[in-house]
Amino acid sequence: MTFLRIISWLLRALLFVALLMFALKNTDLVALHFYPDQTWQLPLILALLAFFAVGAALGVVACLGKLFAQRREILALKKELRRRPTEELDRRPTEELHRRPTEQAPPALPAPGP
Repeated sequence: MTFLRIISWLLRALLFVALLMFALKNTDLVALHFYPDQTWQLPLILALLAFFAVGAALGVVACLGKLFAQRREILALKKELRRRPTEELDRRPTEELHRRPTEQAPPALPAPGP
C-alpha cells in the first residue's frame, strides 16, 4: 500500500469519526413547522442529513441537462470523426505545435530618462 493511500484512508477515518461525534452530540429534538399547522419533531442530525441529501439530489438534477448536452455533442463529434477518412484530417496544427519557434531577441526597452 502506498504512502498516499494510507494517508487517504487515515483522513477518511478521521472525517468519519468527526461526523460521528457531531451526530452523537446533536440528538436533541427539533420541531419543523409546516404551513397547514403541521409540526414534525425529529433529531437535529436527521434533519440536517435530510436537508443535505435533498440539496445534493437537487444539485445532481441541476447538472443533468448540461451532462446530457455534452454527451450528445461528444457522440456527434465521434460520429463526424468516423465519417471522415484519415487522409482528409489536417495534421498541420499538430506539426506547428511541435515545431520550434525561431529564436529572436526580445525587443529592447527604452532607457529610463530623467
